[in-house]
Amino acid sequence: MGLFDFFKRKENTVQEQEALDKGTEKTREGLFSRITKAVAGKSTVDDEVLDELEEILVTSDVGVNTTLKIIKRIEERVARDKYLNTSELNGILRDEIRELLAENNSNDFQTFEYGNYKPYVIMVVGVNGVGKTTTIGKLAHKLKQAGSNVVLGAADTFRAAAVDQLKLWGERVKVRVVAQAMGSDPASVAFDTLQSAVANGDDVAIIDTAGRLHNKVALMNELTKIKNVMQKVVPGAPHEILLVLDASTGQNAVEQCRQFTQATDVNALALTKLDGTAKGGVVIGISDEFKIPVKYIGVGEAMDHLQLFDRKAFVESLFK
Repeated sequence: MGLFDFFKRKENTVQEQEALDKGTEKTREGLFSRITKAVAGKSTVDDEVLDELEEILVTSDVGVNTTLKIIKRIEERVARDKYLNTSELNGILRDEIRELLAENNSNDFQTFEYGNYKPYVIMVVGVNGVGKTTTIGKLAHKLKQAGSNVVLGAADTFRAAAVDQLKLWGERVKVRVVAQAMGSDPASVAFDTLQSAVANGDDVAIIDTAGRLHNKVALMNELTKIKNVMQKVVPGAPHEILLVLDASTGQNAVEQCRQFTQATDVNALALTKLDGTAKGGVVIGISDEFKIPVKYIGVGEAMDHLQLFDRKAFVESLFK
């Protein structure tokens, strides 16, 4: 079985869909209640309704530019159809958001392929507090469930708590953790982790990195050094640079994405804590602005509440 084959499916399982629906509940309820108020007493989608909808989307952290794209699409549809009933608005909005995600490199990963890399190396970046280490632990759990051998590298050596937390996750999901003393060179930890992965025949190596948003030059230099050192052991590593963002922080998550994408070649995103926020619209805005696939979403605290992002299931969940 290939890496990530466990994520391949025709549709979400019942349990996955229930977790996703619960995770998007606050965003869904906030969005719908405000749209309902906006169209109260209206029979058609007019300029006033569109102005209200624009404000609702912006304040739901969809983002200004993305919101304007969505509004323009709806305006074009109104002009084409001549008459648009307000009762149709939710369905139209759902269709336009789903289409926008499809255009922005976000897909359902039903046929995700990882290539022939062994070990497949994931370098995880993001600021402290976004759920980075928890995401690593949950991803390791998913991979181990699928029968993959996983090793974790504790390269966030600037905080003892970060190393200890990763070790706890390693014990919890029963995967090895490579760590050094606090203050050690992060690149050295990454090097040791990949050497261990190669020697052990591991399928996946996941490297945690420091969660500091220092100036871009320092961040770039640090992450570049880690990548260069890993490539001495595994050519082409890391195969995935995963940026973890906290969806509940809204536009702060957008700014963090901007900072990290300028500092390194992020090619996958994980949005955590969707269940704790009404700002789930940030998933749409980030996907649209940065054209980087949202790959994982966190929809709860349980170990199995990390899901591979399925745009169709996500949008359907928002508009149930």
